[in-house]
Amino acid sequence: MSESAPEPELTYPALPATSWAVLGMLTFGEELSGNDAKKWADWSVGFFYWSPSVSQVYSELKKLESLGLVRSRKIAEAGVRGRRVYAITPDGIAAVQAWSRDAPVEIPVLKHSVLLRIWMGHLSDPERLKELVAAHIDNIDDLRRRAQLHYDHSSREPSWSYPRLSLLWSVRYFEAEIDLARRLLDDIDDAAAGFAAVERTDAAGMPLPVEPGHWRSVEDVVRDVSAHERATGS
Repeated sequence: MSESAPEPELTYPALPATSWAVLGMLTFGEELSGNDAKKWADWSVGFFYWSPSVSQVYSELKKLESLGLVRSRKIAEAGVRGRRVYAITPDGIAAVQAWSRDAPVEIPVLKHSVLLRIWMGHLSDPERLKELVAAHIDNIDDLRRRAQLHYDHSSREPSWSYPRLSLLWSVRYFEAEIDLARRLLDDIDDAAAGFAAVERTDAAGMPLPVEPGHWRSVEDVVRDVSAHERATGS
């Protein structure tokens, strides 16, 4: 029996993506305080990955400093309380550059609370579900407008070209989410019509399945199809 190939040796330390995000903020040629980094996150990274608290940012910076990936110094300004600013070290640049180039591509984790409530829509009613979706559209449209505003006013610095591209992607993502949500408003009516065919409920009014355990056979079919696709490369 042949032995499996050894795992490739990492060229960067094992850190969570939040640490890499903070390191990335320090690769634009400026020293940043924790408050500065928080503003950076809210301005760009927060639209697609992480919107941290100030305490989270400082926690990351202290950890990165202990690893020798950033350094800090305290500066004093006239009439202003002294503050600590952070800069990336050569080791930090090498690490974040290696992670950016070599880290495996991960599947984004989607946690959609409105869709979770749609999933259990039998506990609500169609009109209430539509109200939830409408509120969701308003929230996402607000994010879209903010991302668009940040994009429109971020062209001065050539070094921001890639962060600006991430803002453009965010605008397009929010537009797509709004489109999906609007289509969902009609889909709710279709789901309600399908649910009306339920014939039996329990004492609490919860629906009883026509074929108890049928979901297990669906799971088996999906597993078999996936195995066939892997085997055939289709």
